[in-house]
Amino acid sequence: MRREEEVFGQLLSLAGRDSRVRVVLLNGSRVNPNVEKDELRDYDVIYGVTDIDSFVRDQSWIAAEFGELMIMQHNRSEEEENEDETWEIFLMQFMDGVRIDLSFRFADKMSGLDDSLTKVLLDKDGRMGEVPPPSDRSYVTTQPDRREIEEAFNEIWWCSTNVAKGLRRGELPYAKFMLDVVVRGALVKVLSWHVGMNNRWSVNVGKAGRWLERLMPEELWASYARTYADGDSERIWDALFETGRLTRAVGLALADKLGCSYPLEEDRKVTEYMRRMREMGRIAGRPLLESSTPMDGPLP
Repeated sequence: MRREEEVFGQLLSLAGRDSRVRVVLLNGSRVNPNVEKDELRDYDVIYGVTDIDSFVRDQSWIAAEFGELMIMQHNRSEEEENEDETWEIFLMQFMDGVRIDLSFRFADKMSGLDDSLTKVLLDKDGRMGEVPPPSDRSYVTTQPDRREIEEAFNEIWWCSTNVAKGLRRGELPYAKFMLDVVVRGALVKVLSWHVGMNNRWSVNVGKAGRWLERLMPEELWASYARTYADGDSERIWDALFETGRLTRAVGLALADKLGCSYPLEEDRKVTEYMRRMREMGRIAGRPLLESSTPMDGPLP
């Protein structure tokens, strides 16, 4: 794998020789002082250019400047605030293990960037002005409002019933999607808020909560790790109930300190529903049990 100095040399060599490139910015993990340094970090780079389309039409510069590609993804990102502006983004994984995410943006739009993880590597025309030292202040977990917290609680418990339904029907893909994508997405929000609350809203948990382990108490992290399961239905049930226990423990603490409501009654009812669904087993394997309670009836 190329050393960092070599990769930066290649990026700046191309930019320095090419009159279309006026600004080079580095952002992401390689300028984040709180990220552990390792060789797997991406090179997140923005070229501020006078002409974007020419880099898109003729992509011979990729191999000529940076070497043999393993795989690439080319995306266009439209700015929400300005529909007339687009970014061309080349996500490039090279054969030696180096990954460069190189974005092209019009140079005359660069001065409006609002990303605290930004370092100026080259500014031919002095467009950027004074840029503060990089920090992750743009990415710290901020305190949510009451509505956001209560919506996250509701998402966890509501979609937990879908996990139970999928398990009862023997629909592994659906159950796993609901647990590992939908419910987990809301759970990561709740855990991030819990971490933020206990750190004066000054920490960045990373994308998808990637740094939660180092920020959470050991027992809570151990509980979160148990919410991951393989394809075995019994272990998925265990993970689902662990998700509920963790939500309850963290949710009650959040509600107490942030002045919102934790849905204890919904928690109780959904937990009981899931317990009964588990006891009844898969529909394909055994008949529905007779019961006077509606929750034991046929699934819609």
